[in-house]
Amino acid sequence: MPNPQLNQHGELQHLLTIEGLPRDVLTHILDTASSFVSISDREVKKVPLMRGKSVFNLFFENSTRTRTTFEIAAKRLSADVINLNIDASSASKGESLLDTIDNLAAMHADMFVVRHAESGAPFLIAQHLIDTRQHHIHVVNAGDGRHAHPTQGLLDMFTIRHYKQDLSRLTVAIVGDVLHSRVARSDIHALKALGVPEVRVIGPRTLVPPSLADLGVQIYTDMAEGLKNVDVIIMLRLQNERMSGTLLPSAQEFFKNYGLTMERLALAKPDAIVMHPGPMNRGVEIDSAVADGSQAVILSQVTYGIAVRMAVMSILAGN
Repeated sequence: MPNPQLNQHGELQHLLTIEGLPRDVLTHILDTASSFVSISDREVKKVPLMRGKSVFNLFFENSTRTRTTFEIAAKRLSADVINLNIDASSASKGESLLDTIDNLAAMHADMFVVRHAESGAPFLIAQHLIDTRQHHIHVVNAGDGRHAHPTQGLLDMFTIRHYKQDLSRLTVAIVGDVLHSRVARSDIHALKALGVPEVRVIGPRTLVPPSLADLGVQIYTDMAEGLKNVDVIIMLRLQNERMSGTLLPSAQEFFKNYGLTMERLALAKPDAIVMHPGPMNRGVEIDSAVADGSQAVILSQVTYGIAVRMAVMSILAGN
């Protein structure tokens, strides 16, 4: 079965998930993103690559941070950006998802950036556009349910590559609530595709599905054991609404066993970097001393996220 993300020439048509994408496609995105980051390292250039194109941000689920970075990225490419809060409009009037897409397509959309609480929604939209022969419209998944968050995975890879250069010698640890994390899944697929030899997942048994071992990762329930000699630590957000019930006794208990403190960071390699997709819960998954410390590259992730999203949109528009 052909990959719905790729056109007949093997070029990126939609970005729905990192899973199944060839290594050369991922590398092309990362290399393109590098061209948008200026020498000063904290500045992302503005270019006219999408002048005259319309990008619709369709956020069926709230995320100010992700929507803002996509909006900035599209504007840096000189595109026209339309932000739609779908929850407050079409969906509440009973209009179906695909009816909404058809109406927006009729407004000469060139790209849909989609965030949805249901896993698979961006795939449904992309397939509908293929079925209705609207091949000029591209779909970017900005997070769907527990399934995937491909641009977050790519910006994480860009950050790791920037600080560590050679991915083929690294040990990377992903820590926390992997069960509910679309970021973790995207990161794991990207790390394996790009040739990282050792990927560890660390967390309580209730939050780490055993099936992850099928993806070629090593599972640890002991934080100290899992962090030994790692090069990169990716902390995951623990969502407060999942703190109660059977999965976790309390936020305090989680921090006691799995929070990243300076003492635990010392178990990793001396030059290890600390990452977090944000927003952070300080004192729950990460201590402020670590988050604000010299090994944290969390703000760089935000900057590089703009360049990576520019790369994805410009490649799609070019294809």
